[in-house]
This record gives sequence, C-alpha cells and structure tokens, in this order.
Amino acid sequence: MDYVSLCKNFFEATNILISLTKDGNSLYSSLGEMLSFSSDYHRDLFDISLAQNPCFCGDSPDIEYGRIHVENTGYDIFLGPCFNIPVTDQIVRQFMRELSLPIRFHEQFSEILCSVPRISHVQFAHYLLFFHQLLNHKEGRIETLLSQDESLIQKNESRQLRNSLSAQEEGTAGNTYYFELELYQLIKEGDPEKLKRFLHADRLALQEGKMAQTPLRHSKNIFISTAVKAGILGAIPGGCDVEKTYLLVDYYIQECERLQTIDEIHQLQYVMIMDFCRRSGISQIPEGISRDVYQCMSYIRSHTNESISVEDAAAHVNRSSSYMMKHFKSELGIHMGAYMMRCKLEEAKSLLTHSEKSLAEISSYLCFSSQSYFQNVFKKQYGITPSQYRQKTKLIPSGTAPAGVKK
Repeated sequence: MDYVSLCKNFFEATNILISLTKDGNSLYSSLGEMLSFSSDYHRDLFDISLAQNPCFCGDSPDIEYGRIHVENTGYDIFLGPCFNIPVTDQIVRQFMRELSLPIRFHEQFSEILCSVPRISHVQFAHYLLFFHQLLNHKEGRIETLLSQDESLIQKNESRQLRNSLSAQEEGTAGNTYYFELELYQLIKEGDPEKLKRFLHADRLALQEGKMAQTPLRHSKNIFISTAVKAGILGAIPGGCDVEKTYLLVDYYIQECERLQTIDEIHQLQYVMIMDFCRRSGISQIPEGISRDVYQCMSYIRSHTNESISVEDAAAHVNRSSSYMMKHFKSELGIHMGAYMMRCKLEEAKSLLTHSEKSLAEISSYLCFSSQSYFQNVFKKQYGITPSQYRQKTKLIPSGTAPAGVKK
C-alpha cells in the first residue's frame, strides 16, 4: 500500500492533520507540506510504547493526537492536532511552543489550525479505530481505546453515574442532591483518580424519574443537565476559563445530540465529567497565590517567545503595573522582571536539550536582544554556558533535524 498517498487523500477528504513516519523518520506531514518545512515534532510529542495499538498521545486536553502503528512494518500514522473546541489564540501559542516555532509564524499557524474541523474525543477515537481496521485488518472496540486514559465503561461506574444523576422520584431526591454536591465538588477539586473512586464506589442505586417520552431523549436530557452543572458548578469554580468552559459545554451537548444509543450517551457523559475534572486540576491555583498573580504567571509562561513587559502582563489581568509588582514580590518573593527572565531561561534549557537550534536561533526565538546577552545571563543564572549545558544534557544525536525546522 502507498501509505503516503493514503495520508494525502485522507487529509484532502477530511482536512484533519496527519503525518507518516517509518522507523521514526518523517515521510509525510500535511502540516509540514502546507508550511514547507520538516515536521519531526512527532518524535518528542509521541515518545510512547506500543503496548496498545492504536493509542492516544500528547499531554494537553485542548490538543488531541493519536497514533496507529502498521503492524509488522516500521510505519506509524499520527493524527492531529485536532480540537474539540474552537481554536483560540492561546491554543495556537501553545501548539507553537510545542514545535518551538518563532512568533512570526503565528498568523499562518492560526489560519491553518482554525481550518481543522472540530471533533470530539469519541469521534477522534473512531478515526483511530478506522485506520487500525484498514491497515491491520483488526476491528477494535471503542471501550478498549477510551479506557487507555479514563478506565471507561466500568459497569459499576456507568450504572452509578446514570442512576444517581437521573433520580427524580420522591424519596430519592435527597440522595441525588448529596451525590451531585459531592460529584461537582470533586470536579472542582480536579483530582481524576479521586473522582474515579467516587464513581466506582458501591452505592445504593437510585430510581430514575421520567424526563422525556422516550428512553433516548430521557438520557439526552440527563446529559444536558449534567453538562451544564459540571461546567458551572465544577469546572469554572475549579479555575477553568469561563469562555472555554461554556464552549465545551455547548460542544458536548451538540455531540450528545448526534448520538443514537443510550450506551454512547453514557460513554460520552463519563468522558465529559473526567475531562472537566482534569481541566480543573490543570487550572488549580497553588495555595497562597492570588488569582491575579497566578493569571499573570500563566501569561508570562505562555509568552516566553515574545518581547512582553511588566505593563503587558499587568494589563492582561486588568491591574496596574505597580499593583502587580507589589503583589508578585509579596506572594512569590521574586520581582516580575526576574520571573520573566527565569521563564525564558527555563525554556532555553529545554531547547538546548531537546532541539538542534543554534544558540543564535534560540536567542532570537526567545527575544533576547543579542546572542551574547543570552549567553551572559544564562551563565550568570546556571553557572555554565549554554554550549556547556547542551553538551551535558543533549538527547538528540547530531545530524537529526530539529523539531519544526527544515534541515
């Protein structure tokens, strides 16, 4: 089979980004083809075992990746990035940081990523299973694939969640009320393992009240109610971005309306609850840190490859620079300017270790005024030069193309 042709035709038909490798070497990338440079980013993002095929890969809940290994060959197909919410400027910047791309590519990247169709986690799983069946002639199960990261479709969890959230009849409403309070509190706390234990616990099954004329419509109405409350009572108080949470709620509801079986609705409901919980965990504000300072820290960390100022970071949280500098120093014990420099230098360490970018390229990418200035502040902070640090920690063999850069 001509795998390159297969990937090209798939991209032309769906506009879903796809890449192909053989023995770890890039053969084709729809993204690289559009941008006219090599796309070896899969090497760092997808360094995973073949314990399960196909599989999900990547760390961000906003950016979806998947891998299908063609058995008995060295070929791997990677799907992604895909998104289940509209692509925001924050997502574009996050993706560019993963590829270590300069900010000058921002407009071009934004246009490409916004053209990628939105698909849910479950839809994405079905694409992976489709390729697995096509290439390996094996029919996978959606439950098995989704169970990689969610322990999905545990019978007791599904029964408990379904029954508890849908109980409406007199005599069971009190139990449902306390169950829901605990459920949304756990979503807010952002601990997925704790939430799984709660859902898996053996509790008294509650009776379902009638919320529609048909069982399917009843299940969809239960899902809609759960989605709204999981977002408003769990995710947003847990620190998730308000706009993004509402977008996710809307998208999950739209995805639910597409489904035609009750089991599929229960599967999606579990995925949704765990997704909100995981996002809350990522958004948790450390103890002793105010929301203003935390948001300011996040803004600085996400703009290490731009020339931002203290005034820019303060304006992001609608505060004056004097207010933010005072509270930043009080809560973190470090000046905002020093924190900005520290974030740039930590990013430089990662690039020195994991990429082949030259010192000049790293200096330019992180917006240092000159390479010599970059080298001086790096040595002052860590006691060794950037070149010495690279020799000490280098992981990529010489001659390998850098991530996202043409050789």
